[in-house]
Amino acid sequence: MKIAELQPIPEWRGVDGETFRREIATQYRPAVLKGLVRTWPAVRRALESPESICEYLMAFDNGKAVDAIMTPPEENGRIFYRPDLRGFNYLRNKLSITAVIRQLARYSQFPDHPALAIQSAPVAECLPGFSAENGLTILGAEIPPRIWIGNAITTPAHFDESNNIACVASGRRRFILFPPEQAANLYIGPLDHAPTRTPISMVSFKDPDFTRFPKFREALAAAQCAELEPGDAIYIPSLWWHHVESIGELNILVNYWWKAANGAQAAESPFDCLLRCARSLQGLPAEQRLAWGALFNHALFAPDVDPGAHLSVQRRGVLGGAETSEGDGRSDER
Repeated sequence: MKIAELQPIPEWRGVDGETFRREIATQYRPAVLKGLVRTWPAVRRALESPESICEYLMAFDNGKAVDAIMTPPEENGRIFYRPDLRGFNYLRNKLSITAVIRQLARYSQFPDHPALAIQSAPVAECLPGFSAENGLTILGAEIPPRIWIGNAITTPAHFDESNNIACVASGRRRFILFPPEQAANLYIGPLDHAPTRTPISMVSFKDPDFTRFPKFREALAAAQCAELEPGDAIYIPSLWWHHVESIGELNILVNYWWKAANGAQAAESPFDCLLRCARSLQGLPAEQRLAWGALFNHALFAPDVDPGAHLSVQRRGVLGGAETSEGDGRSDER
């Protein structure tokens, strides 16, 4: 299946905060927010020329070193593993925004050059003053922006635990999204060893090997795609898989991550819980893993089922309702 044949991500225009909160964020589906940040000074400067947006950013740069990665030319910008899966195919460094911009300018003069990108740098720490001129009015000011700057970089399909609004300030970005239930068809890599914060798909989207990854055809049938221009934004609900390709020699994206209000401040993330459960359960016999799966499903995952409905609210404990007053409610008897 070609990119042009994928389902388009629904587009919204003229979105304000009320529309986003009531009609978009409540649907648990991705949305392209056309022209959402078209009036940003950064976008206007990017549309003028690469030199103009670079001058604009460097004027805010306070020199703080931020995370940057570089892949060799033969990787074609794809962030991935080394062949033995023991490490990753990029080098990591700490550089200032200005240093990266100057390096990108040098690389743009050569046909075969490394891919270079600043990854998820907190704007307040490295570009103070930028947010005052380039703000996202549909979210609260308490959600801090992060900036991504680079040339042609491809981040394999992965998910975030947080909701995300990503705004393109310069260049173009292609997003291919998959609903969470497609995880089994994406052939994800090691859960606890990935170049991103969460696992990635092992499939090369540019040249998929359907012999090795036959179920990827099913994933593509469920995929949604959009190509964003400067001023456009995309809303990606938490746990939706997304493959992101930066197109061009200068790409700038500003994104905002936030978690849902209920459970957002939990000490341990659900993904961390998944890793702990995997380590704890994977060595058990198959019948015991199935038994634990049945219990997990009953307690946590069965739709429209209240596992503590037969208990008084005061005695439901972690199943919901009031906290128990006697520790965690478990007996010491074995």
